[in-house]
Amino acid sequence: MPRETPVQPTRRALLVVDVQPTFCEGGELAVEGGDQVAADVAEYVRGHRHRYAAVVTTQDWHVDPGPHFSDEPDYVDSWPPHGIAGTPNAELHPALADLRPDASVKKGQYAHGYSGFEGVDEQGRPLVQVLRDAGVEAVDVVGLVESHCVKHTAIDAVAAGFSARVLTDLTIPVSAEQGVTARAELREAGVELADSAAV
Repeated sequence: MPRETPVQPTRRALLVVDVQPTFCEGGELAVEGGDQVAADVAEYVRGHRHRYAAVVTTQDWHVDPGPHFSDEPDYVDSWPPHGIAGTPNAELHPALADLRPDASVKKGQYAHGYSGFEGVDEQGRPLVQVLRDAGVEAVDVVGLVESHCVKHTAIDAVAAGFSARVLTDLTIPVSAEQGVTARAELREAGVELADSAAV
């Protein structure tokens, strides 16, 4: 009988989106529960890093993002200044101090930069190239926040040809209502929603 070719496991990356003090308690654009997400993501990586071909972080890193910043924000298309390049609150959250990502992508220098796929790493590689260079076929997306940058990053991952899932216990939305809307948009785009304990 012919031997069956062994099925190779899917090469998967973990995308840690915008886990920065600017989005946590005390930050410029704080979401209640942000610090807990940071701690939970750090714990998850410690226990599950071996499952991933790469761990990649993204950061809002705004220099002059134009109308994305406003002194009178509408919290839809404009926001108070946040993730300001070079400031402590734009760095990765202290809970991730031992993360040692395989690549770090900064985004939004001169635009809103909602998606990690708008950013580049230290070598100038866009996120899609970072993932392809690592032979990645699928991504898990976690971080801040579900209703905005996590959502856009996951949807763009699918558009770029990757299988994508959001680990829903490792992210939070700005509000419960926006979370419901985001999850509907994610499902419609073909993004899987899963609990980290079940993957």
